[in-house]
Amino acid sequence: MKRIMVLVLTVCLLVGCAVKKNDPQIIDTIQTGFTTYYELSDGTWQKDGNIYKYRLVISGRMPNAAIDSTFVYLSNRKTITFTQAWKAAGLSSRMEDYFSTEQAVLVDWK
Repeated sequence: MKRIMVLVLTVCLLVGCAVKKNDPQIIDTIQTGFTTYYELSDGTWQKDGNIYKYRLVISGRMPNAAIDSTFVYLSNRKTITFTQAWKAAGLSSRMEDYFSTEQAVLVDWK
């Protein structure tokens, strides 16, 4: 019994030490009206286990709108146009206008 407990403890210690020191750490937690996402120590962003290179804040005015809108995307694309942003936010009926979760994800809309 004692040997089994020592073995279990050793395995737990080894698994705990397996985390690389170079893995990015969470430095900020951002909660929006939509979701929660994280800023990482290496300058990337994380949501639902996916890592994104960029956080894009995209503002403009949608057709026939009275005021401007701002969309915040986490993205692996360097740029997203305002038209792409509002269509992919759920306002298009065409599936081609949406991003895959590997490309970009909407995290806020104002």
